Amino acid sequence: MKEYVYQVRVRYAETDQMGVVYHGNYAVYFEMGRVEWLRNIGISYKAMENEGVMLPVVSLSMQYKRPAKYDDLLTVKTIFKNCSGVKIEFDYEIYNPEKELLTTGNSILVFVDKYTNKPTQVPDYVKVKLDALHST
Repeated sequence: MKEYVYQVRVRYAETDQMGVVYHGNYAVYFEMGRVEWLRNIGISYKAMENEGVMLPVVSLSMQYKRPAKYDDLLTVKTIFKNCSGVKIEFDYEIYNPEKELLTTGNSILVFVDKYTNKPTQVPDYVKVKLDALHST
């Protein structure tokens, strides 16, 4: 499954005085979708970290098209783009309950050895899961 859909309801604390989602919260929504995408294909981010592999974001872009508002049930679509060498890339789309596209985004993350803080190759068990996506 190259795409995964996750829903999140906008909380009051995520909005400004106008009831509009603060722009920085979209990065959190992207992260939630990405972690659930990984979980859905059988990769636990927590287990990966416990095994000494971190996955920091090295590039993040967002394009805002319409505002999300307090109490909206947002649909976050996470789309696996590619994985090569030490990097993994995702695209994102966020929709409101009316199925209007609100925000798009892209992130690139790098597999990093927790103990040396240096980039490392994609762990074998992650590579196996990602390779399986190409055969479906």
